[in-house]
Order: sequence, then structure tokens, then C-alpha cells
Amino acid sequence: MAPPVAGVVRLAAASRVLVLSLYLLARLLLRPYDTSATLHPPCLSSFSSSPDPNTPVSAAISSLAVWDGVHFARPAECGYEYEQSFAFLPLLPASLVLLARSLFAPLVPILGYRAVLVLSGYVLNNVAFVAAAAYFYRLSVLILKDQKAAYRASVLFCFNPASVFYSSLYSESLYALFSLRGIFYVFSGANTVAVIMLALSGSARSNGALNAGYFCFQALLQAYDATVQKKRPLLAIQALVAGALRSIFIFLPFFAFQAYGYLNICVHGSSDELRPWCKAKVPLLYGFIQSHY
Repeated sequence: MAPPVAGVVRLAAASRVLVLSLYLLARLLLRPYDTSATLHPPCLSSFSSSPDPNTPVSAAISSLAVWDGVHFARPAECGYEYEQSFAFLPLLPASLVLLARSLFAPLVPILGYRAVLVLSGYVLNNVAFVAAAAYFYRLSVLILKDQKAAYRASVLFCFNPASVFYSSLYSESLYALFSLRGIFYVFSGANTVAVIMLALSGSARSNGALNAGYFCFQALLQAYDATVQKKRPLLAIQALVAGALRSIFIFLPFFAFQAYGYLNICVHGSSDELRPWCKAKVPLLYGFIQSHY
């Protein structure tokens, strides 16, 4: 690891320690505005493991899942039970399950499954933020050609006003990591790796699918160069087809998740009456959730 990148990693790690310390201090001194963490009904199915132990440590960790964090922890524990849960894309819940059943599995008998899921999310997101900061710096150097300016930008990234979201049970850190890493590889010319990274960003947050725009622009630029500069129309067609395929691959996780929601609610649902969006010409669950809830 190059020394400047190592410095950014240390800075990012220090910023996470500071943010988490302030967050926990606020939790101790102030009464939580959001009390949704205490509203934890049993899973509707047998998807979950045995009930969690009722210990102060387990309860304290579980209470750290607030606001949107509740909606990420619930699918990880119980699966996608409710229509509105599909607003939260599956990369973070799936990652929580993977960590809770592997690296942190020995803690489950002690803390309980839900607490371990929440703990996994906090560890994962803070590590992901540090990695995202490293790629933010590398991308900035690549674009700006100025290490000092890239470092100053990285400092602002590490201490941005939304820092708490990157250190709690939200999808911002994973989204930032895969988006920045993907864009870095776009500019580096490693298109295959870039496509995979940007597809993962679209599995973390819906707006990650818009990262396909980088390949759309790249394809148009290459097609223009092939047509106007090189006078090779076949090369232009090849560039456009490659760009279209890469863009489709980036959109694929989002639409696959929408298809899963359609099968789960509209096809295999137990309700006698179909939901309104199921009857639409284009039954897009995500759009309905955003407008209805």
C-alpha cells in the first residue's frame, strides 16, 4: 500500500472511531428520538433461529438498529416479509447473514442472532467506509493528478456531515465502496471488474444502477471516435453493443430483486386480492413503495 493511501486509511479509521464514540456518547446521554428498535415482533415464519437471550449486552446491541437500520436487520433475520421491506435492497441484509453465520457465529449463543446481525452490520459498514476512503483517494489522484488535492478531498470525505450513516446500520458504506471502486476501475480501463463492482453497488442501493451511465458515456465516446475520427462504423457498433451489455449487467441485480418481489407478493402471495401495483402494465414494486409509503 502506498504511503499516501496508508495515511488516508489511518485517517478514515480514526474518523470512524470518533464518529462511533460521539454516537455512543449521545446514546448514553440523550433519550433516543426513534424507538423503533424496541418494536421487534417475532418473525412471521420459522425463517429465524431460536429466540435471543434477554441480556443487557444483547439488548444494548440490538437497540443500535434504529431508523432504516431496523428495515435492514429485519430481512436479514426473517426474510422479506412485508411489501414495504422491498424498499431496502438485499446486499446489506445478505452480508449480515453471511457474517453472522460465519465470522461471528461463535457469538450467536452468547448474544443472540439479532444482536449478532446488528453487530455484523456495524463492523462491516465501518470497514467498508475505510476501504471506500482508500478508493476515493485513488480515484481522486487518477482524475486530479494531484496527491495533495486528493488528500484534502479525502479528509472532507472522512468527516462529511453524513458520517453517522456510514458508521451505522445503513447501506451507504457498501454503496460508496462499490461505486467508488467501480468508477476507479472504469477510469483504469479494467471494465470487467468495474461492471461487477457497479452491479454490486446497485445491489446495495437502487441509485447504484444509475452508475451504468459511466459505460453509456464511454460507449458513446468510443462510437464517436470510431465513426468520426477512425471512419470505422463496425467498431462503433461494437462499442455500442459492449456498452449496452455492460449497462444491462449493472441494472440486472435491481430488476432481479423486483422480479423476486413480484413472485413473492403477486404470484406466491397468500392475499386473495392482488396489490394495485401487481396489476400495472409494468409491475415495478420499488416505484410503488416510494410513492405509496
